[in-house]
Order: sequence, then structure tokens, then C-alpha cells
Amino acid sequence: MTDVTESVQTDAGTARVTWHRAREAKLVLAVGHGAGGGVEARDLRALAQVLPAHGVSVALVEQPWRVAGKKVAPAPRTLDTGWHGVWPALAKPGLPVVAGGRSAGARVACRTAAGLGAAAVLALSFPLHPPGRPEKSRAEELLGTGVPTLVVQGGNDPFGRPAEFPQGSYELVEVPCGDHGFAVPKHAEITQDQALEIVTDAVVKWTASLG
Repeated sequence: MTDVTESVQTDAGTARVTWHRAREAKLVLAVGHGAGGGVEARDLRALAQVLPAHGVSVALVEQPWRVAGKKVAPAPRTLDTGWHGVWPALAKPGLPVVAGGRSAGARVACRTAAGLGAAAVLALSFPLHPPGRPEKSRAEELLGTGVPTLVVQGGNDPFGRPAEFPQGSYELVEVPCGDHGFAVPKHAEITQDQALEIVTDAVVKWTASLG
């Protein structure tokens, strides 16, 4: 279906939501971007292309700072405020909403899921710790979602490789050789297209299991 973009006023400024709607949607997957880029990220675009055919409407959410053209993301509290402000628009179709995001957006989804009544959380490239600083763990955010959670993580992500993640009730899918943006080197065992297929296939299967 035709993409629809809407502006949403929040206490952190004007956010933007681009809808990729399923014809017979059973749920909404709302995904926010990271601190270093926007909704043009390869994995977010791939999900927007693939999921609607499986009954999942995808809402790509641009935080107010990004809409305003700023180069640096604000503090986590401000990111959470923007996400809270967008939530009524995401829930308006009356369907269960899966809170998702990549990197910093994944942290926002994890922190706010319980309070917003999210049906589940999708964490793409969850930044478990800053590169080279494993002692600065953010595991509590991931472990505290209180809802079904799927993590999709690159095998070579400097913000946390799959083996570094703690035991928990969440599911974790690895993208072999993938970095923080799921990019794979030319000599990798899989191609870039195959890496993205791992991401989208995992999310299709997981969202179907949510009922």
C-alpha cells in the first residue's frame, strides 16, 4: 500500500511517523532509529518492505531531534519523552503495538515498553555497552522490558557481541559477521542481502508467534 507520513507533536518537539501498512494488519511494529542515523537504516527499510505482506504494519518513527535536523541525539530522558508522545498515534489503529528500535532506539523501546503497554519489544543491534567498555553494561534495560523480547545482533557488533549477552527470557538471533549496522565484509560467509534476510526472517517468525 502507499506509504503515509504524519507529523506528531510531542513534548520533545515534532516527531514524524512513516506508515507502511499491511492490508489486513494484526499488529503494528513501531521502530525508532539510532543516535547515528535515521529511518533510512538498511534493517529498518528491509522490515518496512517485508513485514506488511505478513500482516504487520510498520511505523518508522523519526525522533524530534532528527526531524529538526540536529546532528547529535539528546539525553535518554528526552528520547523517551519523544517516544511517549508518538505512542498514541502508533496505537490509534487499535492493534497491539510492538515497540522496536535499533541501537539507541532499542534502548528507548526497552525502557518504555512496560509503561506504554507494548505487546513486545524488538531490539535491533542493542548497544549492550559502549565499544571497548564492557563494564558499562546496559543489560538491565534489556532484562527489564517485562514483555516478550527479540534481540537481533551482529556477530561482530562492537557494542556487544552475542556471546556477551547475559542469560534472560528474551530471544536472540545472530547475524554472522554483521557489525552494528548489520553490514558484512566482502569476505564474509554470507552476503549483505543474506544478512538482511536473516533479520527480516527472524522478525517475521517472531511476530507470527506473538499471535
